Amino acid sequence: MNRRISGGMALLGIVFASPAAAQVLIRVGEPGRSTYSELHEGLRPGTPAADSALVVLRETRPGALWRRVRAALQGSVPWNDAPLALTRLAELRSPAYADSAARLAGQVEAGKVSGPPGESPADLLAPLRAVQLERAREVRGDTAVLRELLASVPEGNYGVGDAWVLGRLGRAASDSLQARFLAAEEMELKVRYLTLLGFSEDTSAIPLLARVYAAPDSFGVPPRYGSRASDALLWIGTRSSLGALLRARERARGNGSYADPALARGGYGFLENDSSAVISRTGRWLTEWVKALPSVAPRH
Repeated sequence: MNRRISGGMALLGIVFASPAAAQVLIRVGEPGRSTYSELHEGLRPGTPAADSALVVLRETRPGALWRRVRAALQGSVPWNDAPLALTRLAELRSPAYADSAARLAGQVEAGKVSGPPGESPADLLAPLRAVQLERAREVRGDTAVLRELLASVPEGNYGVGDAWVLGRLGRAASDSLQARFLAAEEMELKVRYLTLLGFSEDTSAIPLLARVYAAPDSFGVPPRYGSRASDALLWIGTRSSLGALLRARERARGNGSYADPALARGGYGFLENDSSAVISRTGRWLTEWVKALPSVAPRH
């Protein structure tokens, strides 16, 4: 599988790929954490869209998930069900379906798989990779997989599926990414590590991420990439992380961190566009989440 993300793609591809082309980041109905979805616009618990997603996310039968992937390829269920089902399948770490994922990935790369009109089976390569990597964690252990994934970052030899698994490797991965971000001298490498932190729910990264968002220049990060820190705080999704993002926004506004007109898009400034992204991904504004969430999030 060609998993290389180099140059501009390493900086832009992970965050700005279309949702179906990326490993799915979605969370709904988890106590103590905000809703988050890259597949939906303003997803809210209790809605038909959320209920439909939960059917897949709570499925415990690997075979049922694999059949849903096949059904999506045939066009008999929504296309977004395929990456969602593969994400859940990765979590289950089924030996048989890790092998099936490897075979399907090979067939996709060889151009032997077709999808419904307007959809590309290549969109599934990232979550198929995640299925294989999660099984590798079971077989080889987290330390070996973490070492391999971290070694792939400097040259950009990784993809979104790798990033998703890296985010699931917990505090050890987060600590390594934070340290490497701070130590990196090249801007491109800094942005890679910052982007990868956006796949982790580790709360120990909150102070650093808030400082980066408030003043990206002070860390050698161009302001246009400040949204990576915002993305990371949203994905952590606790009252602490969202409150930290609120305060960081105020510091950034006061410092003029994003005042450059070149950062504006669609007639709106950087902070305004970032506000829209918050609501799009979580369904609510930050102040609502801070009021609704408990002060201490449940441990995983």
